[in-house]
Amino acid sequence: MSPTVRGPGPGDPGRRLALEIEPRLPASRMGVALLALAGVLLSTYLTLYKLGLVGDLVCGTGACERVQDSPWAYFLGLPVAAWGVAGYLALLVLAVVGLQPRFARSRGIAVLIFLASLAGVAFTAWLTYLEAAVIHAWCRWCLGSAAIIALIFVCSIPGLRRAR
Repeated sequence: MSPTVRGPGPGDPGRRLALEIEPRLPASRMGVALLALAGVLLSTYLTLYKLGLVGDLVCGTGACERVQDSPWAYFLGLPVAAWGVAGYLALLVLAVVGLQPRFARSRGIAVLIFLASLAGVAFTAWLTYLEAAVIHAWCRWCLGSAAIIALIFVCSIPGLRRAR
């Protein structure tokens, strides 16, 4: 909350100074929203590849196709990237809702963002382990997604302390 002091207007010299408290939008939720949007775009690109709607992945090493074409690129019958789109979209919606003045100090929104990002970090850690230990290839796009979800998780922590 940032205080705003309002003084007497030009035509009202006798009016007393009033101290108004206006809610300030949480910067960490803005960060979550921007990062989640980047995650949606990245995951959509990988999903389109898995669905055969784009040609080769622009990766630079060729390892991206190896990772994306592995049996580990599916989870519960859907491409892992599609799960990423859903997860990042959920985080984006939560962050945007949490930016509304009515929910700016909501503990519930803060906890949901924290838990969703924690689940994303745990799932990404498993996938990154698979890249290293099972597939023996590194997908730059997947590593980018891992960085995004890690940053979202870090951005979710201050929201827990600030929320009521």
